[in-house]
Amino acid sequence: MKTLTSFSLGLVALTVSGMAQAAGDGAFEQVERGRYLATVGDCAACHTASTPDAKPFAGGVPIETPFGRLVGANITPDAETGIGRWTFDDFQRAMSEGIGHGGKRLYGAMPFTAYTKVTREDNAAIWAYLQTLQPVHSEVESNQLPFPFNIRTSLMGWNWLNFSQGEYKPKMDKSAEWNRGAYIVEGLGHCGTCHTPKNITGGDKESEFLQGAVIENWVAPDITTNKHTGVGNWTEQDLTQYLKTGANRFDIASGPMAVEVEHSSQHWTDADLKAVAVYLKDSGHDSGANATEPLRAEDKAMIAGRHIYADRCSACHTPDGKGQEGMFPRLADSALINQDHATSLIRVVLAGSRPVATNALPTAPAMPSFDANMSDEDVANVLTYIRNSWGNSATAVAASDVKDLRAELKK
Repeated sequence: MKTLTSFSLGLVALTVSGMAQAAGDGAFEQVERGRYLATVGDCAACHTASTPDAKPFAGGVPIETPFGRLVGANITPDAETGIGRWTFDDFQRAMSEGIGHGGKRLYGAMPFTAYTKVTREDNAAIWAYLQTLQPVHSEVESNQLPFPFNIRTSLMGWNWLNFSQGEYKPKMDKSAEWNRGAYIVEGLGHCGTCHTPKNITGGDKESEFLQGAVIENWVAPDITTNKHTGVGNWTEQDLTQYLKTGANRFDIASGPMAVEVEHSSQHWTDADLKAVAVYLKDSGHDSGANATEPLRAEDKAMIAGRHIYADRCSACHTPDGKGQEGMFPRLADSALINQDHATSLIRVVLAGSRPVATNALPTAPAMPSFDANMSDEDVANVLTYIRNSWGNSATAVAASDVKDLRAELKK
């Protein structure tokens, strides 16, 4: 579920306001609440295409899975191609059970495994908001998986292995603020959908909740309380600042997280941002990652990487790897650098990256692409050096991994 751009959100909000107010203040309040919840749930991520002429929630967003391609459905109230013939009970069942109109089972790419924790009341508000959208006739072939994965009856077995139905139950020994944060992270915000490792069937490894995963050639990092690879060294202020502005003293959001911040978390209330921060700092989850002895400075890869870093990287990220806060990410003593997988690091070196631009921080400095002028071995060496310098310690990057990802990105 990705949200709209700020401009589009404003237009939709104005339309919603007029339609809902005509129905009475109670309806207006429910619709506005639903609009906000749809933003927190990042509904547009899968249901609003990124093309300039895309209509809000009309579907068409490709979702690449290890089993093939799925496409986000049209969830406008169009009777023929959208959800115009659905009832609220249909919507509630889709959110809580993963079963849509007519008994059609939904694939786990629609994160009903997290949305099942959303309350019926909140689903009713989201439903009320969706009913105010402009109906868009947009035919979307959601299931583009090859045989046998395109057979939806197989999802009965998938659900048995990977799905536990039920609304979020507050922890009585925790504060209301902590429980609100847990409700967002575990449920409506479905953070684990990206940040939790997957099993062989594509389901979440619940025993490794929030410990990080590779999704569509990006690393969704460890966001447990671990201090080496997680957010254990981040304060609540660091977390809220990152989610609100896309940057803090440790990192700047890029890739899919940049999109999430731009279209979702920067629009959350301060109370919800704080609640998520409180929960993440006391989630009870720790990946157990430990800092190992970094590679020796005399290692051949370290020597080569140090020279490449001085020539290509140090001007922005500074010779000591501390970067420039708000402009160029910190590399020193960085949990992101210490991740088990270097996929995101390889990607941004090869393809470049533009961090998120938000209302609070509208300037988005770019990382240039080095695909054309750095060999696989060069990229591997400089990243190995970065991952074992200035307090970092992580496995060396192999030139073969760079080669494989370079080929993948060119597809």
